[in-house]
Amino acid sequence: MSSTSIIYSIIFLFYCLGFSQKNGIKTYSLHQCIEIALKNNLDLKSTILNTNTERINHKQAKANILPNLNGSYTIGVNNGRSIDPFTNDFINQELTFSNARLSLDATIFNGFRLMNSIRQQRFNRKAAEMEIEEAQQTLILNVTLAYLQVLNREDVLGLAKNRLITTNQQVQRQEDLYQEEFGNPADFADIKGQKTLDETSILTAESALKNAKLSLSRLMNITHDIAVDRISILLDFKEYAISSDTVFTEALQNLATFKAKELRVKAARKGVSVAKSQYIPEISLFGQLNTNYSSVAETFTEIGSTITETGDFVTINNENVPVFTNQTQFRGENIEYLDQLDNNLNTVIGVAVNIPLFNGFRAKNNVSIEKIKAEESLIELERTAQDVKNAIEQVHFDMRTAFNRYKSLENQVKAFEESYRINEIRFNSGVSNFIAYITSKNNLDNAKTNLANAKYEYLLRVKVLEFYRGESL
Repeated sequence: MSSTSIIYSIIFLFYCLGFSQKNGIKTYSLHQCIEIALKNNLDLKSTILNTNTERINHKQAKANILPNLNGSYTIGVNNGRSIDPFTNDFINQELTFSNARLSLDATIFNGFRLMNSIRQQRFNRKAAEMEIEEAQQTLILNVTLAYLQVLNREDVLGLAKNRLITTNQQVQRQEDLYQEEFGNPADFADIKGQKTLDETSILTAESALKNAKLSLSRLMNITHDIAVDRISILLDFKEYAISSDTVFTEALQNLATFKAKELRVKAARKGVSVAKSQYIPEISLFGQLNTNYSSVAETFTEIGSTITETGDFVTINNENVPVFTNQTQFRGENIEYLDQLDNNLNTVIGVAVNIPLFNGFRAKNNVSIEKIKAEESLIELERTAQDVKNAIEQVHFDMRTAFNRYKSLENQVKAFEESYRINEIRFNSGVSNFIAYITSKNNLDNAKTNLANAKYEYLLRVKVLEFYRGESL
């Protein structure tokens, strides 16, 4: 590249920087992008909510060991024939009734169902917590890859703009020659056509850059336009020396996804133990405290006695003589509400044994279903390991290919730079034709674009391999 092209590129860069700042486009470092994504990403938030659900399930499983204590209270009005809850006699009048109950139910033994449920939910909670870590790791990787993709698109756009700067210089030179009626007029038309192609390349590169920024913005869950800080990421381009087998071995030890799947397997196996408890009798202790109230309940107080005829007669000397009796007199008084509740207290305590004799093979089928779930979780773990292994091998192969391609393209760029330098001098001197010049120029421009793409293809795959190793990105 000539010194004039470099000066034009620097001027254009400062112009773009000033325009970006003036329009309020904020520049983010990779660290800032990751922090914002970890805070705003909706998929990660959903994973966190699922984990909170598992934590509550674990708490509830532990709380199920505690006894059940419940209270009930009823009050109502009854009209017509009914049973007095105080005396259990039939009455035919309006009464107000009330009942209060306090009951206790405690499980003593149920085949270790509660204990195994606690263990199962603990494994599920730990697995969910590992899934948060897995989601965070995946999100960090995706943000890093999207960030690198933006940098790649910026490089390609910069190359396209530099290409246009060089073409514009030739357009100006050929226009001067055309105005002076010197040289081949077709060269001026051809270089203007080349300028149109270069402008189209810029539009394509700008569209690709915009899409790359949108992908990064979606991961960060922000809506405003952004720019990325190229200095914030260290692009250490050197040959990756770790084998795919080593990467996979470290992935098995470090990736949260394997830890989560292993915990899901343990939880599923505990689910089998929970289901088997349905075969075993359940022993529980129960107790009740009951009382009631009736508005017709009365207490009677003796207030004296009277002599009254009984309606019977006795015959004395052929004369009927009425029979009298001494009858005690009582005065009825309603019993107070609180007094009735106190007087009518009764307690119940006992032990209950629930023996499963036959339940339509429900217990057997539940055990079979839980065993299937345990097998499915084990298969899912094996499938995940196989998928990761295949992915690592593919990424490692693509990484090696990208590295070799980059090295080859480096040599190609050097060759095309020399070819372009010579052809540019020959074309400007009128020794060579436009076809040779533009062919040399396009070869160099395409080689530079391919070199930039190969560079980021290699770096992207290195980042993926580092992710599988559990390394910080």
